[in-house]
Amino acid sequence: MTTEPIRDTAAARKARGAFFTPPEVSEFLCRWAIRQPTDRVLEPSCGDGAILEAAVHRLQTLGGATPVVAHELHSESAEDARELLNARGHPGQVNVGDFLATTATPGFDAVVGNPPYVRYQGFTGQARAAGLAAALAQGVRLSRLASSWAPFVVHTAGYLSPGGRLALVLPAELLSANYGQEVRDFLLQRFGRVSVALIDRQVFPGVQTEALLLLAEGSGGTNQVRFAIVDEAEDLHGVVFDTILEVLPGHRWTTALVSDEATQALHRLTSAGTFAPLAAWGRLSLGAVTGNNKYFLLSPSTARELGLTAEDTIRVSPPGSSHLRSLAFGLSEHADLGRKGAKTLMFRPDVPSSAGRAYIAAGEAAGVDQAYKCRVRSPWWRTPLPAPPDLFFTYMNQGTPQLAANPGQLRYVNSVHGLYLGQELKGLSDVAAVAALNSVTALSAETAGRAYGGGVLKMEPREAAALLVPAPALVRQHSDQLRDALPTLRGILSQGRLTEAQQIVDHILLGVARGERAALPAIREARDILSRRRHTRATSRSTKGNL
Repeated sequence: MTTEPIRDTAAARKARGAFFTPPEVSEFLCRWAIRQPTDRVLEPSCGDGAILEAAVHRLQTLGGATPVVAHELHSESAEDARELLNARGHPGQVNVGDFLATTATPGFDAVVGNPPYVRYQGFTGQARAAGLAAALAQGVRLSRLASSWAPFVVHTAGYLSPGGRLALVLPAELLSANYGQEVRDFLLQRFGRVSVALIDRQVFPGVQTEALLLLAEGSGGTNQVRFAIVDEAEDLHGVVFDTILEVLPGHRWTTALVSDEATQALHRLTSAGTFAPLAAWGRLSLGAVTGNNKYFLLSPSTARELGLTAEDTIRVSPPGSSHLRSLAFGLSEHADLGRKGAKTLMFRPDVPSSAGRAYIAAGEAAGVDQAYKCRVRSPWWRTPLPAPPDLFFTYMNQGTPQLAANPGQLRYVNSVHGLYLGQELKGLSDVAAVAALNSVTALSAETAGRAYGGGVLKMEPREAAALLVPAPALVRQHSDQLRDALPTLRGILSQGRLTEAQQIVDHILLGVARGERAALPAIREARDILSRRRHTRATSRSTKGNL
């Protein structure tokens, strides 16, 4: 998320993770980090100089003329930054090259910046190797799934003098991403005070994730993170870090946004064994990857037009998850969607018919057999399939993740996850789907999942496995009540009344647990706050547009 160069293209900036830093953010970071006229300042990813300019202004306001040091990968942007220094009459140097390939040399009083934001899929080759090596030099072994910002944080800390200050713009993945755990632990071990400022309004419209401001100073370690939330970047001048989170090593930081009452209730529920991770229910799996859904997934009418036989296709849950929001998806619902034109069939013959062979030839003529997943399997037209799951798990959600029983033993593609129940819940897939529809699980999803563009809450298998759900014993204890409620709940859900459905399940599961029943309002309020925050940021992205 580095500053935006003047002579550059949007595509090139996006490829290297460069995005413009608003002046309110730049000024706030520099006011906090630069405190003396003699402070030595480093900007590790300066772009055309938005933060660098704020740093120079701050030093000059304090009466200082200490040379600043900056790094920038893009040569034209670096030249813009040099021109900025000349125009401001301030000494400094702007180095061109990969900052992650430099050797960390302590001695700076303040490091301020907006590191590049490149997801792991694009953070490859020499750049990734340099980043992992730079982090390891500071004693941090990062996952290969880490995005580019993670090694930047660790590497920049190596440039600080004892007691120095680090002020960075980072993605909110810092709070909860699995690969960010090593960074979170490092910050708490390295610094004496760690603070995080969250901004409700999206300040980086071109980035499909939320940004935050990390402020870290001192040394000696801490077990606390201080949090502040402001409505807009303009409100940073009066920011107050009034929420303190006590953190255990290996834990996420998202619980800072949850009230103490709700946090304590979650702790009681898990400590008592009332709720447990979804992994206690069974095993999650990714769906089938065809390599070309347009070719392999067909509506029944298209299959008929092609002359394909029943042996040429198998029944699948169609792409997407909107049809999985009513607790079960059986053969009647599947057939109804097929009549409406949904792609409920997958071309996957064991022995293709003559029409199937013709369709294979057409695919080869169109180059489908050369698609990434297709060309590495034999035969290319037979997609590897996981077994039919007991339940479908919706991992891309505007609301909350939901489970849907799979009584028709349908196969599935990678727009949903599959859940395979263990022995404790085997045969109770209909009941399990209902049990997961509760306020505690909904709150857990908001803290464990990741928010993406449009307010979508995404849960990868590892995150989903940690989702808090009623423990198997609790599900079995209330199985009759949960099953009896199923018709009513399906009717309510068909009208979009998700919260009302959750409250019914809450009453079944926790209605007799007086202490937890009293905590339900706090749990629901916490869930609502996090959900509203996620959608508010999405609204601000769509109304501000791209830079």
